[in-house]
Amino acid sequence: MSPRPTRRVVSLSPVPALVVTATLALGVSTIAQTPDRQGAAAPKERFQVFRNARLIDGDGTVIAERGVLVVRDGHIVAAGNAATAPAGAQTIDLAGRTVIPGLINAHGHVADTQGLQTGPQFYTEANLVAQLRRYASYGVTTVVSLGGDGPAGFGLRDRQEQPGLDRARIFVAGPVITAATPEAARKEVDRVAAMKPDLIKIRVDDNLGTTTKMPLEVARAVIEQAKTHNLRVAAHIYYLDDAKALVKAGAAFIAHSVRDQPVDAELIALLKERNVCVCPTLTRELSTFVYESEPDFFKDPFFLKGADPAVLDALRDPKRQAQMRESRSAQQYKKALEVATANVKRLFDAGVPLASGTDTGPPARFQGYFEHLELELVARSGLRPADILAMATGRSAQCSNLKNLGFLRPGQWADFVVVTGDPLKDIKQTRTIESVWIAGRKIEPGS
Repeated sequence: MSPRPTRRVVSLSPVPALVVTATLALGVSTIAQTPDRQGAAAPKERFQVFRNARLIDGDGTVIAERGVLVVRDGHIVAAGNAATAPAGAQTIDLAGRTVIPGLINAHGHVADTQGLQTGPQFYTEANLVAQLRRYASYGVTTVVSLGGDGPAGFGLRDRQEQPGLDRARIFVAGPVITAATPEAARKEVDRVAAMKPDLIKIRVDDNLGTTTKMPLEVARAVIEQAKTHNLRVAAHIYYLDDAKALVKAGAAFIAHSVRDQPVDAELIALLKERNVCVCPTLTRELSTFVYESEPDFFKDPFFLKGADPAVLDALRDPKRQAQMRESRSAQQYKKALEVATANVKRLFDAGVPLASGTDTGPPARFQGYFEHLELELVARSGLRPADILAMATGRSAQCSNLKNLGFLRPGQWADFVVVTGDPLKDIKQTRTIESVWIAGRKIEPGS
C-alpha cells in the first residue's frame, strides 16, 4: 500500500461562514462559527458530531480509539481525538462502536434485474433505486456499475452530489463495447462517450471456449479511441495472456482476476509500472457453482435480512442444483476460483494495487451481501484484515478514480458505516452493522 498521506483539514465552500483549524497530530480539532466578511448573518449550516467512536480510515489505520467525527452539510470537516462544534449541532454518541468508510464496490452492476429475472422492462429508475438502497443497507455506499447502464442510471449518477442522499452512489460505464472491427469499435466508443460515462468497459473473454473473444486489435481501438475522450477503459479478462496484452495496450483497470494460471513476473511488472489496478471479483466465480447445493450463507441472518424468500426457494430447487452440479463450466469456474484466490496474494505481496468488487447485479449474485462475502474470500488468500478493509474502501476509491470518497478525512463525503465489532481483528466483523450514513444521512431500512 502507498504511504499514508499527511493529514490536513480542508475547509469547504462557502468558506466565510466557517473557520476550521486542527492539529490532528496532537489530536485536537476546533470548529467555531464566525461572521462573514460583510458582517451579515451567515447561512445556517447543519452540523453533526459523532463522538467516542473508534475511527478507522480508508487505508486500514486507526485515526483515534475514542474519536470525534464532525460533519457539515454532508461532508467531513474534522476527524480526530477531540473537537468542538457550534451550539445546536446534532450529537451522536457512538461509545463502543467503530466507524469505517462506506464500502465501495469497484465492479458491480445496477442493472435490468429483478429476482432471478432479467430484461429491459426491469431497467427503471425505481428498480435501480431499490438496488442502490439494498446495497446501502449492507454498508455498500458506492457502486461502480461496469456495464449495461442506460439513461436512468446516468440520471441517478448526475443527481447524487448533494447532502442527505438516501441511497448508495452510482458511477456508470454505459453500454459495454461489443464491436467486431476496429472501425466499429471507434464509432461505439464515440457513441457511449457522448453519454458522459465515468469509464468505458470491454469484455475480452471466450467464456471457456463457448463464445468468440473480442480480437485484440478491436480492444486496442477501443482503448485508443477512449483516450481521445479522456476516458479510462476497464477490461473483463480471464486469461493471463489477455491481461498482459490489454495492460500493454493501455487498459486502466483489470475487472477480474487472471483465472487460467498463476500471474507471472511480466504481468506484475506491467501492472506496477503502469499503476493498473486489479479487481479480483472472487464471488463472481463462487456464484457459478455455489448453488449446486444449499450454501451455508442461506442460514446467515445478515444475508437473510435483504434476501427474497422466493428467490431462495428457487435456488433450492433440486433440478436446478443438479444442473449446476452437472455443468462443465460451473466445475471449471470452481477450479478457477482456486487460481484466482492464490493470485490475489501474489499480486498484493508484489505491490500491485487491488480494488474490491464482486460483479454483483446479475441474478443470484446478491447485492450488498456478496460485498462482505468477497472480503471473507479475500481473507482466505492470506491478506490481513486491515489490508482487506483498505482494499474495500480507500483503495477501491483510488482505483476507480473517485473523488472525495473512501476515507474519513476532511473534504470527503460523510459516507460511513458504524459497526459494533472490530474488523481489524476479523474482517467478517464488517457485518456487525449498526447504522449506515451517506452524505450525513442515516439510511433507514426501506428508505
